Amino acid sequence: MRRQIGLIITRRGVVDRVIVGTGHSLDLTAVGQSRLGQRSLRGVRLVHTHLHDEPLNQEDLTDLALLRLDLIAAIGLGATGAPDHLYIAHLVPPNGAGRVCEVLPPSSVHGCEMDCEQFVAGLEDELSRLTRSQAVNGGQEAAMLISASMRSRQEQEGRLAELSELATSAGLRVLAQVSQRVADINPKYLLGSGKLKEVVIMALQRGADLLVFDQDLTPAQVRAITDLTEMKILDRTQVILDIFARRAHSREGKLQVELAQLRYLLPRLAGGGTAMSRLGGGIGGRGPGETKLETDRRRVRDRIAHLERELSAFVQ
Repeated sequence: MRRQIGLIITRRGVVDRVIVGTGHSLDLTAVGQSRLGQRSLRGVRLVHTHLHDEPLNQEDLTDLALLRLDLIAAIGLGATGAPDHLYIAHLVPPNGAGRVCEVLPPSSVHGCEMDCEQFVAGLEDELSRLTRSQAVNGGQEAAMLISASMRSRQEQEGRLAELSELATSAGLRVLAQVSQRVADINPKYLLGSGKLKEVVIMALQRGADLLVFDQDLTPAQVRAITDLTEMKILDRTQVILDIFARRAHSREGKLQVELAQLRYLLPRLAGGGTAMSRLGGGIGGRGPGETKLETDRRRVRDRIAHLERELSAFVQ
């Protein structure tokens, strides 16, 4: 059988899944369906065959980055079909060089002495330590700004500059801006899925916590983009509402802002558990006075009704 074979292996050394691909690639869609949660790495590694003893290719390294695999390994098969070389790569913490992963020198399949469990534990500890360090040093969330638009280049750049100012006012640290001029807006991801994957890899390189879109996203787009990127996703309106929430001082003003936030949030809660769980208490998930916004649909409806009653009392 001249097809690639892949094994998804847990940290306990248990084979969780066997994937049979084509002669050149594997379909890893099912692997991405297991959620990352708050982990830096997914908790599984991919070991697969390369039929012509070739090293890891760009598709392999992209899968490693997008899926946040513990590591990826390719077993190169020699001319007789027997295992020959072993090729391994793993993610690295955000760094000044902009590297996402490190490819180790090839070794003999029979001479590899890597202790995967110990190695991955050390790597994840390093990634977690970096995250904690960033939280201590100011606690600012780091964002990448995204725009996909049919507008002119000048107008698009102007809107991104304005979004950058808004994001800074909301307490975000802007790391980079990515723009794409399109003939048609992608109804699912706003920009093309290939471009979105590039954005995720860039976010990993720079240590971004979230993506902020210049355009307002539909609830379906928020869910689709979150599922693909596994990152916190915000749009322009959420950033603006967050600024209002930070600056509201009067009782009536705070009620009005929270009501607007919850009305915007409510349609995005339907089937959007993953997207909403990533909001946490930071931007997009906080109300006036740094309070955490409710994200349970029934409680949000109850809270909206309560706020409307309170505001009606001000009118009277």
